[in-house]
Amino acid sequence: MKTILAKTLMAFCLISSVYVMDVRTVMAHGEKALEPFIRMRTIQWYDVHWSKQAFNVNEEISVSGKFHVAEDWPIGVPKPEASFLNISTPGPVLIRTERYLNGKPWTNSVALEPGGDYDFKVVLKGRLPGRYHIHPFFNLKDAGQVMGPGVWLDIAGDASDFSNSAKIINGEMIDMESYGFANGVLWHAFWGILATAWLLWWVRRPLFISRYRMLEAGMEDELITPQDKLIAKSAMVVVPVMVLAFNAMANNDLPNTIPLQASLDQILPLPAKVNAGIINVDTLKAEYRVAERAMKFDLKIDNQSNAPIHIGEFSTANVYFLNKDLPVAHQDLSGSSTVSVEGMSLDNNDAIKPGEQRTLTMIVKDGLWESEKLDGLIRDADSRIGGLLFLYDLTGKRYISSITAAVIPKFN
Repeated sequence: MKTILAKTLMAFCLISSVYVMDVRTVMAHGEKALEPFIRMRTIQWYDVHWSKQAFNVNEEISVSGKFHVAEDWPIGVPKPEASFLNISTPGPVLIRTERYLNGKPWTNSVALEPGGDYDFKVVLKGRLPGRYHIHPFFNLKDAGQVMGPGVWLDIAGDASDFSNSAKIINGEMIDMESYGFANGVLWHAFWGILATAWLLWWVRRPLFISRYRMLEAGMEDELITPQDKLIAKSAMVVVPVMVLAFNAMANNDLPNTIPLQASLDQILPLPAKVNAGIINVDTLKAEYRVAERAMKFDLKIDNQSNAPIHIGEFSTANVYFLNKDLPVAHQDLSGSSTVSVEGMSLDNNDAIKPGEQRTLTMIVKDGLWESEKLDGLIRDADSRIGGLLFLYDLTGKRYISSITAAVIPKFN
């Protein structure tokens, strides 16, 4: 009796715990899942900007920005010969209405060039109200998703108010949310019923052991009856005829159709914006100090511009380290949560004069190395770091260098 009472009480407690448990919606999209060397040395995002972060259902917004395809592309990652720019969302909370690369509209995958510079713009429309964490991302063939900077979007309004109409080739306006839905359900149900009937025809009789015994007894010819053969032959004739007939009916009803596109867009990169040759940066050495959660760089900077410059910021895998002593504005990072305002220190913060070559030490130190899972770089088979170094003159003019180096771990 006591055992039964104890089991009942335990079951009651387990069921009750479900109702008091703090169950939260998953907020991430796997942006930390890829190895650090892939996130650091493939697509290097910057200047990513959302037109607004609070809007209504049916209202359009846009995300735009730039990215550099790293020259030091990891040897273990396939080259970006087929890449697709998309938006990572927790379900169909937005729809994409337009997409541009280097000012050109595009719908297919695209071949990117290592060392190339690109800008992008994606226009989106609010669909489901709520608060969502959203990223632009590149899907690299055979490599995975390389996420861009994420922001929180607040969509207000009523989901029932959403409309997604489009004009088709004959001039008719259709609702993209429901157009063809009933027809799709009908044909899925039809072929599902046909396939189920075919399966049931064969499994209606005893299986496995009975059939095995018949085979052992040399009665394999009796496993398939003349009626089975007749139905199989009928199916071989009827199904292809039905497919051809239904295809002819569809072509007759909708004579002008555009097939799904399978081409690969070829969009050339912009004139060099990163590593443009005006400011040359050579990474002599990179060390990761494990106990301090700090990356130390020895940099050789050659200033070929006509103005003195300062190091302003360093970004890698959407983490930004800022030089708080720089008197000019940095890139817009208002929506980012991975910014270290005081994480950068330099052994010499004086301006680098025109024509001067200087070797200096830069340390970027913050817990973000650990929380963003970038410290795992020292355990990767390809333990090299990559990122963008932003330098500014006193007028705010910006120069960008993509830097890379093998990382030496320091444990003391």
